[in-house]
Amino acid sequence: MRMLLPPIDRRREMDKNLVAFFRDHRPIDFRRAIADFCRYYHLRRPRIGWYEYIDWGKTAGKTFEDGRIHLVHPENWKRGRVYNSERMWVQMVYHELAHYLFWTDAESKAESFTHRMVRGLRRTPKRARVAVTRGARVTRPSAGRTSGANRAAARRTRQDRENTRRSINESRTATRGRRRKTIARSNRRTTQRARG
Repeated sequence: MRMLLPPIDRRREMDKNLVAFFRDHRPIDFRRAIADFCRYYHLRRPRIGWYEYIDWGKTAGKTFEDGRIHLVHPENWKRGRVYNSERMWVQMVYHELAHYLFWTDAESKAESFTHRMVRGLRRTPKRARVAVTRGARVTRPSAGRTSGANRAAARRTRQDRENTRRSINESRTATRGRRRKTIARSNRRTTQRARG
């Protein structure tokens, strides 16, 4: 999977601001780093909450689907932790920002994916065939006598076909102007050749 990353100079600037925040605890440094990150990826700024510890010290940071991020503040980072270096804290912030980036608008993405996966799966019910079983003839109901559920499915399929036709027509009309120009150019060339 390819990932789009900020250019190296931008990443260095963000890293420098995070390191400055870890050392001096000035909120402006942290806000600048987060603002650079969000500006590059065109995201809203996450709501960040600072904690002494999360999950009784087991977790360094936590990202939620609604855009909240819980982080352990640098002042509390060294208390009772095995990995308590400045670099580990900065990497933890990047890790939580990655969760935030890839979870952005997850619900609508999932809905869009679902709609695209099921589009066109339902087909119109076919005419019933006559099935023959050892001497007895069993008939299945014809398409004219389908149940209400089958009629609803057929209606949805018709709507899908109409939507597909509309989108095809829209894409054709978008390219008509270009086709006319190329046809006009070729007509001019042929008339110039005929005259010359």
